[in-house]
Amino acid sequence: MNYNRMFKYDVVRSLIVVNVIMFVLQMAVPNLTKLFLLSSVQVVQEPWRLLTHMFVHSPITLSHIFFNMFALFMFGPLLQRVVGKKQFLGLYLGTGLLAGIVSVLFHIMQGSIFAGLGASGAIMGMIGVTIILLPRLKLLLFFIIPMPLWAAGILWFILDTLGVFGYSFQGNVANIAHLAGMIAGLAYGVYLKKVKKVHVMIRQ
Repeated sequence: MNYNRMFKYDVVRSLIVVNVIMFVLQMAVPNLTKLFLLSSVQVVQEPWRLLTHMFVHSPITLSHIFFNMFALFMFGPLLQRVVGKKQFLGLYLGTGLLAGIVSVLFHIMQGSIFAGLGASGAIMGMIGVTIILLPRLKLLLFFIIPMPLWAAGILWFILDTLGVFGYSFQGNVANIAHLAGMIAGLAYGVYLKKVKKVHVMIRQ
């Protein structure tokens, strides 16, 4: 495979397209979701689920894939320009993979069965890196409240931590995957900033 040719294409756009195509296929082939989701019961025999669960979303509602792809669309292009296409893809897949592993181990330790799907672990990993590199980046939290990214990150961290301990404002949210992805992203962001000396300035 010619990897240089592959990375001529926009990684963020390609990830969004793949996720949307997979969502359409889920609608057409309902069993696809069961085949690709991450299951703590099946993952040892079917390890591909650690990767495939990132590309399937809840077929019950559009909001799951919409908000994940919206976040990828908003943060992805900026981070891709900073770290490059290859490193962005590695970051996205790596943090998503780690989030899946942590989720499975967490639920095994809790003695509970876990079944999860969606790109949120990878999305939070991407956001974690961006928090370190661009902490003052302005965003509209919930599309309403203006807030620097570092403050939004603290709020998301608190909400997901509460969710892990059972104080969730939403049902069926993989809070531990969010935390694992974000922490991995924060750590990688520190590595880029302190070791690789990556510094970013933007005008808003």
